[in-house]
Amino acid sequence: MPSSPWPVRTGDLLLRDAVETDLEALLSFRNDPRVNRFMVHTYVDPADLRRDWLAAADRPTDFSCVVERSGRVVAMGFLDVVDGPGQPGSPTGTDGLIGYIVDPRFAGRGIGSATARALLRAAFEVLGLRRVTAAAYADNAASVRILESAGMRRERLSRQALWHAELGWLDEVGYALLADEWAAPGDR
Repeated sequence: MPSSPWPVRTGDLLLRDAVETDLEALLSFRNDPRVNRFMVHTYVDPADLRRDWLAAADRPTDFSCVVERSGRVVAMGFLDVVDGPGQPGSPTGTDGLIGYIVDPRFAGRGIGSATARALLRAAFEVLGLRRVTAAAYADNAASVRILESAGMRRERLSRQALWHAELGWLDEVGYALLADEWAAPGDR
C-alpha cells in the first residue's frame, strides 16, 4: 500500500495528515450537536479521538486527513482501504470507503464537495483502488448533494436501516463509484 496521499491542495483547501496541534480544532466540531445529528456515533471521547487520529499514520489502510483553509482546520476526511466482498481468495485492499465532517461554522461553502472529490482522487489516482463507497442518512440533504456532486452514483436505499436516538429508525442511502467511472471524461 502506498504511503499517505497527503498533502494535496485543491483550490484554497489543503488536505494533509493530522498533527497533534489539529486535535483541539477537530474536537471543537466533531462532538458539535449540529454534526452529531447525522452521525451514527453521536459522541467521541476526546482521548479516543486523539489516540485514533495520531495513530492513523501507522495504520496501513487509514488515509484520514484534516482539511485546512487559510491555516484553519475546517473539516476532516476519511478514506479507509477495505477488502471487497466475495468468495474466498478474492483480491484484498481493492475498495475504499470515504466520509467527511465539515465544521458547521464553514458549512455551505463547498468544503464538503471539494473534500469528497479529493478523497476520490486519492483513492483512484494515488492508491489505485477499483471501487469507493460512501453512505449517509437519506434525510441528510447536504451530504447527499456532496456525494452526487463528487460524481458518485446512488446504488441503494436501505429502509429504516439506522437507529437515530431522537428520530427512531431512519433510511440510509449508499453511493459508489468505480475507477473506470472516475477515469471517464468529465469535470473533476
